[in-house]
Amino acid sequence: MAAIAPASSDASFRRYFRVTLAESVTVADCPQRVATLIAMDAPPQQEDCRPYVSIAKLLAEAGVHAPAIIAADLERGFLLTTDLGTKMYLDALDAASAPRLYRDACGALVRWQLASREGTLPLYDEVLLRRELNLFPDWYVAKHLGATLSDAHRATLEHAFRIVLDNNLAQSRVYVHRDYHSRNLMVSDPNPGVLDFQDAVLGPITYDLVSLLRDAYIEWDEEHQLDWAVRYWERAREVGLPVPVEFAAFWRDFEWMGVQRQLKVLGIFARLFHRDGKDAYLKDMPRVMRYLRAACARYREFRPLAVLLDELEQRQPVVGYTF
Repeated sequence: MAAIAPASSDASFRRYFRVTLAESVTVADCPQRVATLIAMDAPPQQEDCRPYVSIAKLLAEAGVHAPAIIAADLERGFLLTTDLGTKMYLDALDAASAPRLYRDACGALVRWQLASREGTLPLYDEVLLRRELNLFPDWYVAKHLGATLSDAHRATLEHAFRIVLDNNLAQSRVYVHRDYHSRNLMVSDPNPGVLDFQDAVLGPITYDLVSLLRDAYIEWDEEHQLDWAVRYWERAREVGLPVPVEFAAFWRDFEWMGVQRQLKVLGIFARLFHRDGKDAYLKDMPRVMRYLRAACARYREFRPLAVLLDELEQRQPVVGYTF
């Protein structure tokens, strides 16, 4: 008889259960016999399993280790999949393991991006990028900080949004996982196992690398970020991915894409707390804000946004900011 226990939960309405079988079995699309499976419960009124199923197939075709779908009841929101294990990157990363784990993650990312085809996934277009940016004023500023933006503040924010959007939309487009980070990568064989990919789109080439190297849940110094980003960029150039010829241009795109993601994540974490009652993400907000502030401080174009952040959080502006 099989035993069933909670496996994990995420920021959505999906629930996951680990099914431990009485004996190992052979399942389709899995080279080894398995003793555990994962059952997903995704309420159809809140979640649609069809993108998960189709994107799992795209990942597998790209040579990326994603769960294989064993059975599906899409109308009721149930999936049975292979199990990628119990060890998240977040739990395994340390100074000794990080070079190998990030090398593997960047290798899988390159394979995923090489498989990109127009017309297969929704576009990460201006409408979607802007909708995500608007989470910052709506949820982080208004709900979390309890602040009201003046007309001048709104103009500053809109100017920053426009700069970010113009850069993001000018980047080459590839498949984008949208949450490619240490809580969605599993230590597995082959490594990594990739989860939580149902919101994948076709969009800016730097997005997933930003998610990975400026992770909301674990932080590395800039020397490490640069090292891993250079290694990714060199490999991407070798295999013909459409990255800029000069690393400096790629790094600027990476940082400006990061501004979009960090504004979005602050809004999402605030929404998870104030709307959904999930307070676990509050402890990660300062890390995300550090990433955002560091980028704003480096580029003149974002210094008005840095001053706005100071004002919203009642901090003293950094000497030298100019408009």
